[in-house]
Amino acid sequence: MTPTPVRFRPLSRSLLSIALAGCMAVAAPAALAQSTAATIRGQVMVDSAPATEARVTATNTATGLTRSVGVGASGSYTLAGLPPGTYRLQVEAGGQSASQTVTVAVGQTATLDLGVGGLAENATAGEATDMATVQVTAAAVEPRTSEVATYISRKQIESLPQGTRNFLAFADTVPGMLFQQDGNGNTKLRSGGQSANAINIFIDGIGQKSYTLPGGVPGQDTSRGNPFPQSAIGEYKVITSNYKAEYDQVSSAAIVAATRSGTNEFEGGFFWDRTGSDWRARTPAEERSGEKVDSKEEQYGVSFGGPLLQDRLHFFAAYEAKEYVTPKTLELGAPSRYDVSAVPPDLLAGLGAANSPFKQDLFFGKLSWSVNDYNLVELSAQVRDEEETIRNDGAFTRDRASNIKNEVARYDLRWQYSGERWLNDLHVTYEDTSWSPQPLIGGNGYVLTVSDLGTPGERSNTQTVVSAGAGSNNQDKGQKGYSIQNDLSFTGWEGHNLKMGVKFKQVDVNATERNFSNPQFYYDIDLSTVQPYRVEFGQGIPGTSQGFTTSDNKQFGIYVQDDWNVNDRLTLNLGVRWDYETTPAYEDHVTPADLAESMRAWPNWQNSDIDIENYISTGNNRDAYQGAWQPRLGFSYDFGADQRHVLFGGAGRSYDRNLFDSLQKEQQTISYAAPYRVNFVDADGVCRNASGCLPWDPAYLQPGGTDALSGLATREYYVINNDLKVPYSDQFSLGFRKAWEFGETVWNSEIAVAHIRSQDGVAIRLANRRPDGSFFPPGAQWGTPWDFDPPFGRLILVDNALETRTNTVLAKMDKPYTNSSGWGVTLAYTYTDAKRNSAEEGAAAFEYPDVTYYGWLPVAPVPRHRLVGTAIWDGPGGITWSGKVVLESMKNRIGTNCLSDRLPGDGDCFIDSYRPDGSVGLFQLDLAAAKVWHPSDDISFRVRADVLNVTDRRNWNAYDDWWGSDGVANANWGTHSDGIQLPTRTFKLSFGIDW
Repeated sequence: MTPTPVRFRPLSRSLLSIALAGCMAVAAPAALAQSTAATIRGQVMVDSAPATEARVTATNTATGLTRSVGVGASGSYTLAGLPPGTYRLQVEAGGQSASQTVTVAVGQTATLDLGVGGLAENATAGEATDMATVQVTAAAVEPRTSEVATYISRKQIESLPQGTRNFLAFADTVPGMLFQQDGNGNTKLRSGGQSANAINIFIDGIGQKSYTLPGGVPGQDTSRGNPFPQSAIGEYKVITSNYKAEYDQVSSAAIVAATRSGTNEFEGGFFWDRTGSDWRARTPAEERSGEKVDSKEEQYGVSFGGPLLQDRLHFFAAYEAKEYVTPKTLELGAPSRYDVSAVPPDLLAGLGAANSPFKQDLFFGKLSWSVNDYNLVELSAQVRDEEETIRNDGAFTRDRASNIKNEVARYDLRWQYSGERWLNDLHVTYEDTSWSPQPLIGGNGYVLTVSDLGTPGERSNTQTVVSAGAGSNNQDKGQKGYSIQNDLSFTGWEGHNLKMGVKFKQVDVNATERNFSNPQFYYDIDLSTVQPYRVEFGQGIPGTSQGFTTSDNKQFGIYVQDDWNVNDRLTLNLGVRWDYETTPAYEDHVTPADLAESMRAWPNWQNSDIDIENYISTGNNRDAYQGAWQPRLGFSYDFGADQRHVLFGGAGRSYDRNLFDSLQKEQQTISYAAPYRVNFVDADGVCRNASGCLPWDPAYLQPGGTDALSGLATREYYVINNDLKVPYSDQFSLGFRKAWEFGETVWNSEIAVAHIRSQDGVAIRLANRRPDGSFFPPGAQWGTPWDFDPPFGRLILVDNALETRTNTVLAKMDKPYTNSSGWGVTLAYTYTDAKRNSAEEGAAAFEYPDVTYYGWLPVAPVPRHRLVGTAIWDGPGGITWSGKVVLESMKNRIGTNCLSDRLPGDGDCFIDSYRPDGSVGLFQLDLAAAKVWHPSDDISFRVRADVLNVTDRRNWNAYDDWWGSDGVANANWGTHSDGIQLPTRTFKLSFGIDW
């Protein structure tokens, strides 16, 4: 079928005036966001000729929502802004009619040609049955797009084995994605070489971006919790590269999810699943101790939906809860560097097997009102409330823990108006989030260390043996505010689907940080375990906010996106967006006059690499985040015009955000001194600090004993570069899609190469310099000048410095599950060559004067090779079997190498990487079996068994990364300790009722 040439239909006013009027008019109704809405488009034929007068009407079979549109001059039609679901398409043309049923996924653009008058209806994607009214299920594949994207279906969410009800875990099956659950159970989603901070999740079109804390979305920084109730997620789409201009505040992957809605049928469900210490294999620490720690993972919830007014007003509500008690492995750090018998017995008694409790409640509710065939109004609310005791794996005793409360609330009002040739969406949203860790106990902290000891002024290569007592983490951080977002789509220009949008957001970002309110005393195991050599403590500065910082941020964004079907083979995706943000806490900050004078006066910077004027703010020499133009360009070429052989590619730029957690440090450190740092004469009578030492007095250990030291102590200041920019990434990709037909079975395949380079990430570095302005000691290339503090205290510089370079090969092949076939398979392989110019996942770069000294190091959390396979099969006896296998090559480790035979001078070190022995780094096989009984048409019962890590593979995640020093190699270098990535082999049982 060859469509007629694309023709431009003149508009009654200029395109720009329509865009601005539609985007800015608050009166224009809106609801479902463009990013989650589906589109059905195609051509209507009458007696083998393009229809000149025809109307296509789509009716949602579950809710009764109706949309109707007339065809263009070439018989083309576009139905945009459809909530994902199943639709009955009715075609009226020339006095004749025909109908089809089609199912579309979140954010999908399905091409469906329709015919009346004896022409067989034809759907290029999906399966058809020979019926008078043809039913088509459009496969969740979008061949003619430049996006590198994969769909996650509701069937996969419901069927695949899973240890946690975090819907993001299924993104792990997408090439280029990593869903990571560390030894503490904390979960994060990342893509490529960038961190979790760079992702954004769009739920019903609303971005969930975290502006204050890491993790990508609020609440995901050090949390075992889920961002959203899984039972409320209908399906979602993962875009790893070349997303369109409508997606903002993201520089790696965009997750586009649609929530469930009520239908014309009352329906609901209850689930409960559990595992416990008796249903799991022992951890290595438990095997060594002979005792298994009590643990459990329990999850339960209920969902319910239905009509309040048939075909017009529907509701849906979901509640889910988690109750975890997770085993921990507490063990000594750096064991090869000291005699373990020197560790005090009371500290050893606090090690071994332990656990960490967690409780979460999640709520979601939605009202959907189809006012008429043109207007849809939705009101939704999501609430997350959790509390946990964080007890980290590693060198900590049981009392060295934190209690964390994590709260997230978001409310959204949407209004969608669907015209004949245009669609307008408006969102009004309010959010309020808070994350507040506090030490589990009060008092003093005890940190036992091991160091290389030398002459006065030298204590180097310090590592922690064990931390005990009260922790130092005391924070409360979050964000709250409202946003107005409007998106407008035009479908009246034949061959084009033109979108444009505008968003304004006012958000108060806030941070309370009073770390070291519990003094931390440091001891050297080779000198004394009862007399410390250093104390660090915090105190509020009178007359200031004493650690509380807030900023009334305002964001503005605008975009235009044109998806242009040039002909039946070539599609161009052309877009551009622009964003602007003000952060008064950064822009209006004035460096205190006494601090500025002291910074200018310190002579050590005279011959250094630092221009200190770049960090002294007058309140007028900093600009808002601006100039963020982001072109997004892509293409796809369908060789046969049948969506079976498609070449695609694209290039684009995308800006992220600077976390307020970094920006607030400047004001926080002038209002709350933390840490004050005082060095004491060592137990052997030697002062090993260039700035001098005080005699030790046991009175400092008493409550309030450190108060008298504040006037004698140095403190720490952060200062930010006056020309701070916003991080961004440039993305390039090229790929090929092919549909393979084996009889009636269709497999979809895709292979792509992508290059992503991120720049201007924020890094902190040390401003301390030696008297001659140097960073390193004379004649050396190692040795941080920690002890050469300026008289006013240690200074930390905040700059744009971090970069990543990622080259990936992304390959996938899948046969989607269908009810008729009863089975589905997905295969995803990723080759990743990811490098960054820093050693750590975070922003700290203290080993060198700046990040250029690191070179390009592997991104340690990302494996080079990764293969993920899943399968679903409706087997005999009504049992549905499913499985997932993950296979990774060994990941890189980053550490400090001090072997002098590889270095230019004695005593030098450098940051190095290595891979522990073993070609396979991670292997995990998970299996599940589920059975459903239907005692009547109105109710069903289900039971399911999951076995996670069937082979009980020990996926080690803790290694001795110490190479050795002074020419003496560490015999244990590269060997693992007891820490593993959970789970061990675990059996989980689930029950459910649906009605």
